[in-house]
Amino acid sequence: MPDVRGGAAAREPATSAAPATAAVAAGEHGALRLWLRLFTTTTLIERQLGAALKRHGSSLPRFDLLAQLDRAPDGLRMTALSERLLVTGGNVTWLVRSLARDGLVVRERDARDGRSAVVRLTPAGRRHFRTMARRHERWVEQLVGGLPPRDRAALAGHLTNLKQSVTRLEDLA
Repeated sequence: MPDVRGGAAAREPATSAAPATAAVAAGEHGALRLWLRLFTTTTLIERQLGAALKRHGSSLPRFDLLAQLDRAPDGLRMTALSERLLVTGGNVTWLVRSLARDGLVVRERDARDGRSAVVRLTPAGRRHFRTMARRHERWVEQLVGGLPPRDRAALAGHLTNLKQSVTRLEDLA
């Protein structure tokens, strides 16, 4: 049985000839092949972005957490961060502690609910994130730059449809 998590079966040589899109979608095990192609592509992009961020003293998890806080000027509760980042509360706690040590975020008791903590960007954190966000955008442009604009738009539409389809599922059978 193929590895549906995307392990060894998902790793395709970068130089392998890609089957036609219609063949991937309609061929034998088409859904599984599509998933593996999505997973492999995402993994390759994440590796590139992760390496670029590391060269600039950051990481994808740190960048993602800062991005969520940049979109929430009043801050976010730890549970909301965990839900938005799709990670456990323990991971968020570790990241917040690290970012707080670096002076990029502050963690304060929620004035409305003393049992909860709210995390906010510091002014230094906002400046740091926005600098990294500009770089990140340039890197993503480089990574997807090989696709013509029309193909990018079509792919974005197809992925939006897939995301909506997946979110409508309650549980796998």
